Amino acid sequence: MPNPTVPRGFRVHTGHAGLLDDGRDDFTVVLSEVPAAVAAMFTRSRFAGPSVELSRAAAADGSACGVVVLARNANVATGMAGAADAAEVRDRVAAVVGLDPDQLLIASTGVIGRQYPMPRVREHLATLRWPFPRADFAAAARAIMTTDTRAKLRSARVGEASLVGIAKGVGMLEPNMATMLAFFCTDAELAHERLDTVFRSVVERTFNAVSIDTDTSTSDTAGIFANGLAGPVIEEEFRAALHSVALELVRDIASDGEGAGKLITVQVRGARDDAQAKRVGKTVVNSPLVKTMVHGNDPNWGRVTMAIGKCENDLDIDPDRVAVGFGGTEVYPNEPNRAALEQVVAHLRSNEVMIDINLDIGSGEFTVYGCDLTEGYIQLNSNYTT
Repeated sequence: MPNPTVPRGFRVHTGHAGLLDDGRDDFTVVLSEVPAAVAAMFTRSRFAGPSVELSRAAAADGSACGVVVLARNANVATGMAGAADAAEVRDRVAAVVGLDPDQLLIASTGVIGRQYPMPRVREHLATLRWPFPRADFAAAARAIMTTDTRAKLRSARVGEASLVGIAKGVGMLEPNMATMLAFFCTDAELAHERLDTVFRSVVERTFNAVSIDTDTSTSDTAGIFANGLAGPVIEEEFRAALHSVALELVRDIASDGEGAGKLITVQVRGARDDAQAKRVGKTVVNSPLVKTMVHGNDPNWGRVTMAIGKCENDLDIDPDRVAVGFGGTEVYPNEPNRAALEQVVAHLRSNEVMIDINLDIGSGEFTVYGCDLTEGYIQLNSNYTT
């Protein structure tokens, strides 16, 4: 995991609160020492957990100092008791650091339908002391993991400012806003309105462009905290840096999908608009038959055309104008000869498989990210709670 460029004025606490009995850190607080602008996006699931509801309200005014994260337990579908537990956790952390609870977001991720083991969580909360240590974002990235096989941490410089992002997510992952958990901290100075605009535009091209298994989490949360200690930055430079960091995290997420062996990138161009390109790309990357084709190194390109055809309401998609390729080798409409087919097989054997689609309709384009479907995914998810 790379060493991050650490922004000024942030502190991090990580520890083991007993959400599972494996000794791993599962409790994280990331906090700015001064008030910060915040922009955040959340799941649209009708079963959104109480952490999402609390955080959505806290972020509404554009100001917050940080986030509390509990990993390995989603605390979703736990009724009024679960809502009270989430509020208590946030309230007690806020009291320790001397903030109003509404200055903190809270996020939970893990098994659905189980309440926090509150006696153990309270025991850990009683050990908290402010000030927390200087920000160790590598520790935070590890502590928010669930079934991730590796921590996800990326950073960048923007003028005099620093930007760092952490994320977790490898399954139950089909975004409908952002996806999984992702948090960014920066000492750049941006007004909330501009931060929100930049963040949403970046999320649309990164976190909203990844899918592992078509299942939207009940707990998806993505947020950015900007405390301004490094002063103003050029907005377009900040947007570019945020996009770069977010895209690196997305590629980390997709390549670490549950049981995954390969990263799949689907580039769609020539669409009516970007929305159509995204729709086609997601349909392809989410196809179980495309995923298993990639896993087995099988150059069965007909599965890609099948998946494109599932966009049945896109009446301007004309099969006679569509072109499909793998890693730059066209397979449709001109069926590959033996040499070309061998090139496709060689490409399928690589760690990243690129599927190229040209709809030849307009100038819309979009790139989506996913992974293959393996026996490992089935094994992990068939005994997830047992």
